[in-house]
Amino acid sequence: MTETERAKRMARALRAALAARSIEVTHSQALELVAQSLGHADWNTFCGAAAAVDGEAAADLKRATPILRIFDLAKAKAFYVDLLGFRIDWEHRFAPDYPLYMQVSRGSVRLHLSEHHGDGTPGSGVFIDVEGLDAFHAELQAKGSHARIEPGPNPDMRVLMLWDPFGSRLRFAETRTRADGQLPKGYSVPAA
Repeated sequence: MTETERAKRMARALRAALAARSIEVTHSQALELVAQSLGHADWNTFCGAAAAVDGEAAADLKRATPILRIFDLAKAKAFYVDLLGFRIDWEHRFAPDYPLYMQVSRGSVRLHLSEHHGDGTPGSGVFIDVEGLDAFHAELQAKGSHARIEPGPNPDMRVLMLWDPFGSRLRFAETRTRADGQLPKGYSVPAA
């Protein structure tokens, strides 16, 4: 019997025991109570942990795609496509006069740009790892950018920071690999 099946049995038994005392709970509420009694925040958290114990395939997270808010399509294309060299992968509107939602990409970096209210927040930041920061900087300078490469938060990193026309920050960062394999000063791995 798997951990999930065992917990579902516990929830049914709990629900029956409470009903015998004239306390009514839904099956969903009983599952939540069992998960919490087993030390988990909720049923979904329990199921994720149980999958690992039961040998089920755990979720394999692949990539995060930030959503950045835009307010002017021409300005967005001038910045992301013309200056930064991203390509437009696709555009979507629910109707011709509705807000635009689109994906742009360059290399393995994907960004979603959205005119929809509630998508993204102006002033957001995106950290983008770069190999060849000097070449990228030269490319931007040739297009008229005055952005500079600055030292990063540790001695092994350099950062080129740009603000899009809508207030979001893009930090293009190149980190030198340390020969000793150690984290930079001030960084730590949390205790398990």
